Amino acid sequence: MALYLRRAIKLTNTIRTTTLLLRSSNTQTRNISHFLLSYNQLTPRSQNLTPFCSFDFLRDSRRGFAKGKKSKDDSGGSTMELAPDIGPSVKASAASQMDAAIVALSRELAKLRTGRASAGMLDHIIVETDGVKMQLNHLAVVSVIDSKTLSVNPYDPNTLKALESAIISSPLGLNPKVDGQRLIAPIPPLTKEHMQAMCKVVAKSSEDVKQSIRRARQKALDTIKKAGSSFPKDEAKRFEKEIDELTKKFVKSADELCKAKEKEITQG
Repeated sequence: MALYLRRAIKLTNTIRTTTLLLRSSNTQTRNISHFLLSYNQLTPRSQNLTPFCSFDFLRDSRRGFAKGKKSKDDSGGSTMELAPDIGPSVKASAASQMDAAIVALSRELAKLRTGRASAGMLDHIIVETDGVKMQLNHLAVVSVIDSKTLSVNPYDPNTLKALESAIISSPLGLNPKVDGQRLIAPIPPLTKEHMQAMCKVVAKSSEDVKQSIRRARQKALDTIKKAGSSFPKDEAKRFEKEIDELTKKFVKSADELCKAKEKEITQG
């Protein structure tokens, strides 16, 4: 019984001590709050000091990394941006367009019949077989037997009649004959009138391709001009010179192709 009484007295003392400590802590907290309130009232608003560290610098720093934010130089000037070097890509594009014009010219010239046999002179002929229209060179192999004779060998012998009909109907003036599972197409000599007409077609094709080449040149120069001040004047002059040299090169190629075709037409 005495043991229980001692434990009860000890517990009562512990509770009393804890209560005194809590009261003392609350008193100190009220004193600190009263001190801060008095300090703010006595201090001018312009000189108020924040009792805790400010985190404004975090907010200011974060603004600099906002999406789309452009950095400025240290002097506080305008945003500095480096223009990409568009010269090589513009030149490559112009060269590609000019080359495509030469390829198209070569394809057109191959369609013209001359007095000499050429394997490519039948490529543009359209053949209809089983209700489907296809180019002749997709249905047969055309080869040169001699300077005055062509051989047409179909991949499928069943298309032989369709090939013959298409060649006869073309404006080339050819009259192929069936020879087993192939066609033999003699190349008749050109008349003087036909030669003159073919030479006019060649001249027209030459002028058309030259215009295409010049348009590619002008397009490249206009692209650089639109770049404005971002493209240095010295670089612009050098670029224009390179484009002019490229233009002369492809124009020369067109002239050589057309002259060779005219020679083939006139000399048979």
